[in-house]
Amino acid sequence: MSKTGNIKWVDSAKGIAIILVVMMYAAYSVGEVAGNVSIFHYIIGFTTPFRMPEFFLISGLFLSIGIGRSWSNFLDKRFVHYLYFYVIWVAILIVVKIGIFSANPILALNYLGWAMVEPYSMLWFIYILAFFSLAAKIAYSLKIPHWVMLLGAAILQITPVQTISVAINNFSEYFIYFYVGYVFATQIFNIINYLQSRIILAIAVLIAFFTINLTLVFFPSYSINIASFELGLAGIPILHLIMALLGSLAVCLVAAMVSKYNFMNWLNWLGAHSIVVYLGFSLPMTISRELFLKLNIINDAGQLTFIIILIAVISPLFLYAIIQKTGIGKFLFERPQWAHIPLKTGRFEPKGKYYNIPAK
Repeated sequence: MSKTGNIKWVDSAKGIAIILVVMMYAAYSVGEVAGNVSIFHYIIGFTTPFRMPEFFLISGLFLSIGIGRSWSNFLDKRFVHYLYFYVIWVAILIVVKIGIFSANPILALNYLGWAMVEPYSMLWFIYILAFFSLAAKIAYSLKIPHWVMLLGAAILQITPVQTISVAINNFSEYFIYFYVGYVFATQIFNIINYLQSRIILAIAVLIAFFTINLTLVFFPSYSINIASFELGLAGIPILHLIMALLGSLAVCLVAAMVSKYNFMNWLNWLGAHSIVVYLGFSLPMTISRELFLKLNIINDAGQLTFIIILIAVISPLFLYAIIQKTGIGKFLFERPQWAHIPLKTGRFEPKGKYYNIPAK
């Protein structure tokens, strides 16, 4: 069974999202070192309007199940849970990359200190997700109407918020998608279920959207660089928000369509373990990239990026399998008993002792 119950397409959508995220970091990092772009830069550009929004929209879909819990229970499952994995993995990445690879332990300590305030590198996603959940819970507790929150979140997204804080910038840009997933979860499931059972209509909808997206991303002009992509009309604030929401639904629809086929079960499984990949892909990506570049055996940036994507996705899953087999290092992907807030039994709260809770 899927970790999200019988709704397989949710995990498939998460699988698509994590592949796109790893692709972006792999392509940009190879581009920076190799000094040129590849086909993957164009794929990244095409998916830019909805790549991260879809990830956050999916993350908000099941928030309503637990938002009514007591504060201690909610914080344990939605705030401390994410921050635990952030702290563990930010320490690993900084110690290895800065302390060992760069042989600069003093700088590593400085990075560790700042990482508690400002999210480090690609781990900003799990850091900001904890604060998305916290903001939604505060709004729920204060009985702030959904329309007020949605309007405020939309204004934050449309307004080009640029501060010295990466956390504030990313919160402003992406909170709307998380909250839309939370508020409109029922409608989203209904739309996907309706189109999933009407294959011709679904294909027509996807063709129409992706054609419009292609046009708006690359028209009237775009700028592609080794580590960035500037959108065409799709970069216009309000239009960008609309395309992000529609694109997120389009990815969900694609996931729903492919999840029906057994030969795509690998995508469903990948999505169910997407947080494992997200937490662990950085180191194998960095090591493999530097190794291939030093050996100079692959000169094509596209081929090198493809290989690094495979390594970056598979390596954390291989590590996860070893840990599950041996029982050693489970704290990397499962939150141990000591990393919990003591439960106060209340509405929706199960009685009993804690168990290790997998990252999800």
